Amino acid sequence: MSSSSAQSTLVMESYLATANAQLLKTNTVALTASAITETPLALLETVVLPTETPDPNRTPPALPATFTTDLLNPKDTPHTYVEDICEVLKNRWSAGKAEPGTVVMVVMYHSIVKGDASAVTLDNQISAEQNRQIGENIKSQGFEAIDMTQFINFMTENAYIPPRSVLLISDDRHHKAYFEDHFKPFYEAYGWKVINAWISAEGTTAELWAENAELEAAGYVDHQAHGVVHNINMSDASSDEYIYSELQGSIDLIKKHFNKVPKAIIWPGGSFGYRPIQIAEELGYQVGFTVNPRGPVMYNWVPLADEADPGRPSYLPDGTYNPLFVIPRYWDTDVNNHIDSVRQIGKAAKEYLLANREAEVTYYDIVCKPILGDL
Repeated sequence: MSSSSAQSTLVMESYLATANAQLLKTNTVALTASAITETPLALLETVVLPTETPDPNRTPPALPATFTTDLLNPKDTPHTYVEDICEVLKNRWSAGKAEPGTVVMVVMYHSIVKGDASAVTLDNQISAEQNRQIGENIKSQGFEAIDMTQFINFMTENAYIPPRSVLLISDDRHHKAYFEDHFKPFYEAYGWKVINAWISAEGTTAELWAENAELEAAGYVDHQAHGVVHNINMSDASSDEYIYSELQGSIDLIKKHFNKVPKAIIWPGGSFGYRPIQIAEELGYQVGFTVNPRGPVMYNWVPLADEADPGRPSYLPDGTYNPLFVIPRYWDTDVNNHIDSVRQIGKAAKEYLLANREAEVTYYDIVCKPILGDL
């Protein structure tokens, strides 16, 4: 082969190699463009966006212990229910949330009789005059009444409510006149609402249903569930069929007559159990109330007792249950003796939380902010 022929061959091979490379590049680009055009979501799902990570050079401070107080019975200790500390801190210190130390005093009523104390004939009764005095005492200490929606939002998210709040719960069925006589004056004077723990009994007359529907529509009576049969308590010894009939039955009848779905179960007879609570949660209830007057509650803070107390044999141990479903209640017959203590507990809790704010905010900034964002 001549030198000129060999040179031509080399030039041709170089040209072909370059052409093949260019063709491969073109096909690759076309394929990539086609893949992007046809499956953009699949590709986007594989993209990992950069996230802020904790600074390894910053050590999170130790977090303070849960607030305690000697104003409670020594056997009644605070129980928490939010496991994620970052969630707690975000709810505690974000703008617009409840003030530190916001406290709720839950009050249970059973029977208010007209007149003064001389009209009282049963241990669970108070007079109209005593009820009026309870309202005045609560108001004079700076408390305001809230409804059940406000209470639930506070307990679950630390949503804002008045720093000193009360939740007034009147147990059992009553005629319209009962609420007009004893609770409407609070509504007219202070804007206070009352919760009615309503028994959805089969024997309820059409008149009583209608009267209470009027109260619900009037805006100052908030009906919640108190069972159907009621006088047979729910416990872990109850059949699932009975528990469902009490809890779902309340939902069905309250929805039918009051056009709402109850979110609270006021346990009939103050009795509860693991299965009743589990089924209540399954059906959409968010809180439950006992008859144990252990103390006030705060966000992620419910005083309960893990064991029976021989000095208070009627108080069922409640410390091993979901705290949101064993909320304690003060009795109307005794509430005046505790209003100032509740105020002091809230005040002390506020001071404690504010004293530890810097440590908690620093911890949040280091550990939680990369996950949940700014406060």
